[in-house]
Amino acid sequence: MPHEIVGKLRTEPGDRYGIVVSRYHEQVTQRLLDGAVETLARHGLDPAAITVAWVPGSFELPVVADRMAKQGQFAAVIALGAVVQGETEHHDYINHAVAQGFAVTSQNTGVPVLFGVLTCRNMDQALARAGGAVGNKGAEAALAAIETVSVLKQLGQNARMP
Repeated sequence: MPHEIVGKLRTEPGDRYGIVVSRYHEQVTQRLLDGAVETLARHGLDPAAITVAWVPGSFELPVVADRMAKQGQFAAVIALGAVVQGETEHHDYINHAVAQGFAVTSQNTGVPVLFGVLTCRNMDQALARAGGAVGNKGAEAALAAIETVSVLKQLGQNARMP
């Protein structure tokens, strides 16, 4: 039977989480932030152990997430934003750059950077995913952060030194 590592949905004492959130489309991103903070608290994290950094737009999320991850004080960084498709292809460039930035930071630092950036066709879709009919993607990103941190901690405890 294989050895399975399953993440627990409970934070641990001493854990700190960073959240970087875009001000652009703040009527959406504030709801994502509220969902993330509420979820972290519901799963045992003291709200005082959360640091929130606001940036102008989603394009600025990766550089701040990278800085937070490199500080070494956060178990995970949750990035929240909303990119709503307009009349041009601008959204494609933003979405690709943001996703690539998060992936690179996660791989280079070992600190998970969670993608809580909505990529929607219109504002109605964004609002539906920020606490509306489709749920709250900020809350989902927080749950993913908690579970990923738990898996990484278990892997660290199970690592065999040469």
